[in-house]
Amino acid sequence: MNHSSTTRRDFLSTTSRVVLAGGLLHTAGQGRAGLHADEPESPRESPVPEGLSVVSESSEPWLRKTVKAGMIQVPKTERWGDWVTKLQIAKDAGFTGVEPNTTGGLDAVSFKAAAEKVGIEVDGTVGGYHWQTTHTNPDPQVRARAQAFLVESLRQTHDLGAKTFLIVPGHGNDGTPEEVKQRAFDAISQAIPLADQLGVHILIENVWNHFLYDHDGDSNQSAEPLANFVDSFGTDTVGVQFDLGNHWKYGDVAAWVETLGDRIQKLDIKGFSRHSGKFTDITEGDIDWPSVKTALAKIGFTGWLAAEVGGGDLERLTKVAQQMDAALDCNQTMSEVLASLPAESKSR
Repeated sequence: MNHSSTTRRDFLSTTSRVVLAGGLLHTAGQGRAGLHADEPESPRESPVPEGLSVVSESSEPWLRKTVKAGMIQVPKTERWGDWVTKLQIAKDAGFTGVEPNTTGGLDAVSFKAAAEKVGIEVDGTVGGYHWQTTHTNPDPQVRARAQAFLVESLRQTHDLGAKTFLIVPGHGNDGTPEEVKQRAFDAISQAIPLADQLGVHILIENVWNHFLYDHDGDSNQSAEPLANFVDSFGTDTVGVQFDLGNHWKYGDVAAWVETLGDRIQKLDIKGFSRHSGKFTDITEGDIDWPSVKTALAKIGFTGWLAAEVGGGDLERLTKVAQQMDAALDCNQTMSEVLASLPAESKSR
């Protein structure tokens, strides 16, 4: 059952048009892959058919680079805490968006003013509480505090003018799989009416939280449990901010992208090495980035790609932005992306 009347057209205000067999397919600029404008919505139908026979009419980059605010570092001078200084560094490094953490330490008014002054977009926020205060804790009082933080976070996101809030919905060690899933579902469900009122989408990140995957399992796991959990809410208000590096240890990244499809509303990026079992810089692990690029094109994704690696100063953030470009050619248009795909991808 739908919890709201929210549709992709309501949320996805930034779109890029692609030509498909003489008709127009509207592909989401900031989230879920697109749908035919004149046809009923089909939430799980891939927007790009076999053969990838689409040609983008947009001249915009297919991926817009954003950065976690906590990655931006400046020397501890008198301007250390100045967000104008920090956000200017992010912009100069090549990022057009920024994602701050919510709750306690966030002054939404000051942060928004700084972003507007610099000319950088606050595209979303990240929960600043959900590891320490989990939505799935067996203690009802802890869950109540987490719910209050979620409400505060949604309001802060709205006050910033952002459209998405990233959440870690719980931890598998908080109970049985059934208990954890139900508590996570209840927490997010309770927040959907407010999220709809504020125009904010709640995006689940795939992380190492022992939830919806086997933490001690092999590298051939599927994204189906995560896809099914998202579907259980019955609304586009809940989606995925898919971290392209987090579950390379447990499954093929490209396959997870294709399984999640238009549930993916935004992306995070980092590197990971299966050989060493460690997270790495974006281009220094062993993730097959060309296959990931192909999979993202197949589901018709365009929108925000957030760096989530070790941060630093201008030099370091510039390197991160360059690695994002090296991995996924962020600045290409969709037509350039499709033209660059392997021949076998176009002929299937």
